[in-house]
Amino acid sequence: MYDEDDLSLLDAEVELESPLDKIEPLTTESEVPKPDPEEMLPLLEHPQPQQRMLAARAFCDIEDARATPHLIRLLTDTCPLVRVSAAYGLGRNPSPDAVEPLINQLERDWNGYVRKGVVWALGNCRDRRCLAPLANALRTDISAVRLWAASSLAQMAQIGYEAVVGAIPPLIEALVQDPVAPVRSNSAWAIGQLCRELPSNIVYATAIDALIQAFAEDKDLGVREDSKAALLGVGDPRGLQLIETLEQEGWF
Repeated sequence: MYDEDDLSLLDAEVELESPLDKIEPLTTESEVPKPDPEEMLPLLEHPQPQQRMLAARAFCDIEDARATPHLIRLLTDTCPLVRVSAAYGLGRNPSPDAVEPLINQLERDWNGYVRKGVVWALGNCRDRRCLAPLANALRTDISAVRLWAASSLAQMAQIGYEAVVGAIPPLIEALVQDPVAPVRSNSAWAIGQLCRELPSNIVYATAIDALIQAFAEDKDLGVREDSKAALLGVGDPRGLQLIETLEQEGWF
């Protein structure tokens, strides 16, 4: 397990922000066009880290498969700012070839910002291989990484039934046990997304039970509201009935 106190680049005010929150847009629609990939591609091999970082950041805006092998190589760059930019770039340019390098970097990178970007990129890859490392990150990593691991596990809905079934248990565990409320909220949202892809079976019922429990018992108002929203989104009759009953009785 990672120790949050050991990661000086993460602090309490910023660690739960979006994976792209530290990547300012290079352009806006009202300004100049997006960077030219023909100019950015050579810079991915530039000897100066600043140039490599800027080029990798450009591919957060640009989708170009030619950048993928370069971004994969930059995942192991000596500069953490280059690594985190490469992770974001691969999240915008997902490829099956990037899955194993991203998993390897998630397992060994000491930098929380990099791991945070990597879990976001893994979710965007929508690949069955991402399930186990994302579940492990949700259980063991720092809060910022757990937050985005929960969101990324929702992408298992795009893969298939077995991936959805595999993602539900770690999300339920996080919803019930994680000490950080935003992580529990993201887990509730992810469970809601996955339940929409499940038939009415024991896995579905267990997930709904966890959402009902969080809605009725969690001490954090935001978690309760997100659990309620997940239940409403799924449209489960039992969950809807409980929401109506509790609200009529003035619990909320």
